[in-house]
Amino acid sequence: MIPSVNDPGDRTIGLLAYLYGPGKREEHVDPHLVASFDGMAPDPGRDPNATLKDLQQLLDQPVQALPKHARPAKHVWHTSVRTAPGDRTLSDEEWAEVARRIVAATGIDPGEGQPGCRWAAVRHADDHIHIVATLVCEDGSSPDDFRSGKRAQAEARLIEKELGLHQVAPGDGTAAQRPTSAERHKAERQGRELTAREELRETVRRAVAGATSDEEFFDRLAAAGLLVQKRIAPSGDLLGYKVALPDDRNKDGEPVYYPGARLAPDLSLPRIRERWSATGPGRGNIAVEVPRPSGPGAPAAARRRMAAAAWQAVLVIEQGDDAVASAYIAAAGEVLDALAKTSAAHTRRELREAAWAFERASRSHVRAVRGRDQALRQAARDLVHGGPAFGRGEDGATTAMAIDMLFFLIVTTAHWHARKGHAQQAEAAQRAAEHLRAAYHAAAEHPLAVLRQRGRQLSRPLMQRQSAAIREAIPELAEQILAEPGWPALAATLADAEAAGHDPATLLADAAGRRELGTAESISDVLVWRLRRTAGLPADSAEAPSLTRTSPTPPTAARRGRERPRSGRQ
Repeated sequence: MIPSVNDPGDRTIGLLAYLYGPGKREEHVDPHLVASFDGMAPDPGRDPNATLKDLQQLLDQPVQALPKHARPAKHVWHTSVRTAPGDRTLSDEEWAEVARRIVAATGIDPGEGQPGCRWAAVRHADDHIHIVATLVCEDGSSPDDFRSGKRAQAEARLIEKELGLHQVAPGDGTAAQRPTSAERHKAERQGRELTAREELRETVRRAVAGATSDEEFFDRLAAAGLLVQKRIAPSGDLLGYKVALPDDRNKDGEPVYYPGARLAPDLSLPRIRERWSATGPGRGNIAVEVPRPSGPGAPAAARRRMAAAAWQAVLVIEQGDDAVASAYIAAAGEVLDALAKTSAAHTRRELREAAWAFERASRSHVRAVRGRDQALRQAARDLVHGGPAFGRGEDGATTAMAIDMLFFLIVTTAHWHARKGHAQQAEAAQRAAEHLRAAYHAAAEHPLAVLRQRGRQLSRPLMQRQSAAIREAIPELAEQILAEPGWPALAATLADAEAAGHDPATLLADAAGRRELGTAESISDVLVWRLRRTAGLPADSAEAPSLTRTSPTPPTAARRGRERPRSGRQ
């Protein structure tokens, strides 16, 4: 159940006309009163003798009783209260009780003999009501409605639990500002999927991903087609910025600008600059820049480096200091944005949805200490500068590899937030993980199918040797792995690794020991990508050395020992 308290207004009659009217698109059905401050207010919806003016005058009476100079300029308080999609339809009596509890909790009409404001609750749809009140109590005093939005949210959490409704995760004040109803209606009229505020937030986030200076950030905003205004101090220092969509105009035909801080708390210029410091706040635009190749092969190479950086981030979030973990989580959001921007069409939508969901998980009250997250931010930068990836060949296969590792990073983030009691962030990270899972299936389908086919063509002795390696390295999971549909792909990968001079059992033990595998959807798939990255094998098996149906000579024990360091760490 979501209460949405609006900024105060100045015309009670105007709001009532909207609530009792047909709506912007004829969506208001049977507008009627479900409750009021005294239970006897006139209902223009169902009483043919009652008018909007009657109800307005009744609500405004305490305001009009004050001397003109003492009347508040903005005296109309308004909130909507909406159930979640899938919730049962509440009766008028249940909505009336909801309204009474909300006005009591917010201080509009606290009850128990305390002075209260006049209010009325109007229902014109199955899933929500509107409560309108006038901000002068019966005795002429002002109500104690400080932080009424937060108080309404807290009461809604209790109501939804008691009524058996969907329980919304409690917030902590770090979420981005929601679009207003006016912004949503404007987007609908213009046929936009997102409001201007949401589109700008997504575009600015992508411009931030991996950026290292003011100049680069603003160049990216301009390249994305945004209008940008900078706030300059008299000294010439850059203090802030605001952005607008070229085709989003107000009634006077002027662009509608949004300051970065109004898009999201971490998109103000000072907060963005914290990401660009190699050692945390206070270093201005100084950043560590690691040269990276561009051109053919760059997208695949960037995805390999991203997978390695994501793995290190998993370890930090699981084991590191909270402030550092928070920085890595924020940097993970940049990686998601960069990957969504540069991946092929068949994965781009799910990756974009994952990035959109994870945005909420990237902020909490645990303030990030920047500096040690530079490897992950550099990975985002590599993705952007590596350019768009094809959905096939090494580009496509390394995309599957990168998404697989990023999935574990996002799941680790969800667990971290859950341990800290960050309910909304944990829920957002879980949603992002589901989108990543869908993107992974799209990216991995072809390369894994090729690997499975190659695995099914292995000679019997070679297949038996890889089975033995599984049983030796991870005996507790061996039978499950050998029964999975993905086992032939893992067998082919082990054979490729062996042909490249690695000991399969050593590689397996190293890969399996880095993180638990029992919760993986397919252990075989996870190990395929870990092994191919760790052993330096092409992600696209078509580029791997061809395997004959005869079994190569297995490495000696001495060779196994010499090759152990080559397995690396994942």
